[in-house]
Amino acid sequence: MPELPEVETVRQGLARWVTGRRVDAVQVRHPRAVRRHLPGAAHFADVLTGRTVRDVRRRGKYLWLPLDSGDALVGHLGMSGQLLVQPAEAPDELHLRVRFTFADDGPELRFVDQRTFGGLAVSAGGSELPAEIAHIARDPMDPEFSDAGFVGAMRRRRTEVKRALLDQTLISGVGNIYADEALWRSRLHGARPTDALTGPAVTRLLGHVRDVLGEAITVGGTSFDALYVNVNGESGYFDRSLNVYGREGEPCRRCGAPIRREPFMNRSSYSCPRCQPRPRTAARA
Repeated sequence: MPELPEVETVRQGLARWVTGRRVDAVQVRHPRAVRRHLPGAAHFADVLTGRTVRDVRRRGKYLWLPLDSGDALVGHLGMSGQLLVQPAEAPDELHLRVRFTFADDGPELRFVDQRTFGGLAVSAGGSELPAEIAHIARDPMDPEFSDAGFVGAMRRRRTEVKRALLDQTLISGVGNIYADEALWRSRLHGARPTDALTGPAVTRLLGHVRDVLGEAITVGGTSFDALYVNVNGESGYFDRSLNVYGREGEPCRRCGAPIRREPFMNRSSYSCPRCQPRPRTAARA
């Protein structure tokens, strides 16, 4: 599942290629790609045709494109969604779901999604912030993110620290990969109780979350396969810098202990048994 760095990389590419351009036509090739647009595919195409893209913004893992009509095109990549900028003469992708052409006859915008878990929709009046994603918290790269508010809210939660990092109503954009990486840097096991953490410990963790996300954005995110690419079809390279995620049995780059993998919410967590000891309650369980 693409996380904040991957979606931010796509946002930056879209901002470069589609801002200020007027939509000439929209072709929906698979209705599931616009299933969240309840009035249907024909209405989706109609309300976008003739509209000019004013900007490209992001909240957590969601993208939205404010339009000159006051509405917004909202998108989520799901597990395999791609927003690609392609020359009009480029062959159609096998899993092309929606095509946008522009009045300037320049490159097309294509939504490609193999598994069709992602999707697009138009948010009426959602130019500033679509109502559909208003419940999602700001992410730590947002200039208006409140560090003090996050520290206080996390310490008030009665949950495990990794679960808190994945709670999009508390902090957005952090997924499984970057949570594990930030916890390793912080020397915290993901099962540590949040209400047992000190304020300085949470502040340090937030700093490491920010560092990991920033470094990943710089190299275009993390690509484990061809399903995540930027708007030009290029992969990210942060997987080469991962310290724990996906490295089961390999030596910790800090102490040399073999990295462990543990089940977590139908997924896996990776950590160092020496640098990140399990809390006693989790060990007993």
